[in-house]
Parts: sequence; structure tokens; C-alpha cells
Amino acid sequence: MAEQLEEAITEAAKAADLKTSDLHGIGIGSPGIVDPDTGAITGARNLPGWKGRYELAEELSKKVGTTVKVGNDVQVATDGEFKLGAGKPYKSILGVFWGTGVGGGLILNGRPWLGRGGAGEIGHLVVEIDGAKCGCGRRGCMEAYAGRASMEARARRRVEKGHKTDLFKLMEERKRDRLTSAVWAHALERNDKVATEIIDKAIWALGAGVASAVNLLDVEAVIIGGGLGVRFGEPYAERIAEAMHPHLFNDTNPPDVKVAALGDLGGAIGASLLVRQPARRAATARNG
Repeated sequence: MAEQLEEAITEAAKAADLKTSDLHGIGIGSPGIVDPDTGAITGARNLPGWKGRYELAEELSKKVGTTVKVGNDVQVATDGEFKLGAGKPYKSILGVFWGTGVGGGLILNGRPWLGRGGAGEIGHLVVEIDGAKCGCGRRGCMEAYAGRASMEARARRRVEKGHKTDLFKLMEERKRDRLTSAVWAHALERNDKVATEIIDKAIWALGAGVASAVNLLDVEAVIIGGGLGVRFGEPYAERIAEAMHPHLFNDTNPPDVKVAALGDLGGAIGASLLVRQPARRAATARNG
């Protein structure tokens, strides 16, 4: 992993007439559980072939000759929205990033909440006991219904059972090797029955799972991001808010539900902000 990142960073620095060692620092957003003290990653199951623990910050820093800081990809995107995007008006937000999986990030009382490095894994809240199998190996997780990878697997099973859908035709027409957010959007525009049913189930899961998180944390706002969240935009943020409402304990004062304002750049912007943090800030935030 560090080799590919080194190559990309070196190329970007060269385009700016810089060496990587000239950079003040580099921020990286990664899937999985990130040790806020060391920048090591575990549990990044959405990366192919992932196993064990990887000392990403240490390995990459040696290669590029400058400080490297690593955060969870969704948490850093949530940090970016809090400081520069849709979360700016609030002191507490829950970031829900709906894409290949469903990731979460937390800002509580103006500070990131990292737990022991694995906080915010909202995609693995259980929305149905003994429900669909998730990529994490457990059952009934929100991600098993709303993650794009799980949604594609469900669509393929429907086709195997004889259901008709334009999803894979659209995928081939656009020369994609997976069902991207754009493919889902075009299928919905065509009123594709399979796509509509799978998206409806995803909205149901998001509503139940996000509401459960809100019941625990009582945040002021929920920020919807990720490939699907940004692509579908405000109409689907409103649908998620509606799906949340029956499950909210404080249903007379629901949180605001907003679309991420930084779009696809939110993760990169949030990761860059890691470089400005003091070395022990992540650990301090973790311990309250």
C-alpha cells in the first residue's frame, strides 16, 4: 500500500515543482480502525486481500521523507464537513457516508470522537436480528442492506433468479466493472424495478440505523455524504430523514439532515487537516 501511495504523492509533488520531503506533512484517510497514536490500520475489510495490522504512517513516512498522519477515511471527511462544509453551524454532528460501505464519523461538543480508534462504524449497527450477511461476516448490519457492494450482490442474485433489470446493461454501456453511483442513478431514472426495490431497502436500513445512533448521541445534525449520498443529493437526504422519524425517541426535535457540501473532495480536505493537528491531539480527543 505504501508503495502506491508514495508513487501518487511523488507525482503530485512533482507537478507542483516540489519534492515530497519539502511538504510540511501528508494526511491520509483510510478505511478500517486507525490507531490515532501510530497511524497503524487494522480491519480495513473493504480493501481487497486485507489482513492484520499495517503500520501505514511509519512505512509511508520513511518513503516520502516527511510526517504522515492517518485517520479513518470517514472520520476525516466528517472533520472536513464540520470545519469547512455542511457541519459548520453545529457543535455536534454525525457523518454518514453512503458508498461502497456505510461509514460514520463523529463530532461531539466540537471535537472528533475516535473512541479507541474504531468509533463511528455506523454501518455495522444491527438493523435486523439474524438478517442479511454483511461483508464483515456478521448478520443484519445496516451495510448489508445499504452498502453499494452488498446492493450489487443482491442485484446479481435477483438476476440469477430471473428478475429483469437494466443495471448491468448500464454498467457495460458505461464501461464500468461495478455498479457505480451513476449506474444506480440512471437505473432509478428509468424506473428500474429491481434498482428501486434495492434502494428502497437501503433507505429503510439507513433510516433505522441512523435513528438508533441519534437516539444514543442526540447530535444536532446528520451529514449525508459518500458516492451514493452525494450523487442522490437532497431528495434522498429527505427520504432518509423521513425513514428515521418513526424510530426517533425525540421525534419532536429531530436533527437536521444535510448533504455533504464538500462532495468527493471531503475526504482529501479532511485528511489534509490532520497535518495541522498537534501530535497528541487525536489521543486527547479519544480519551475525552
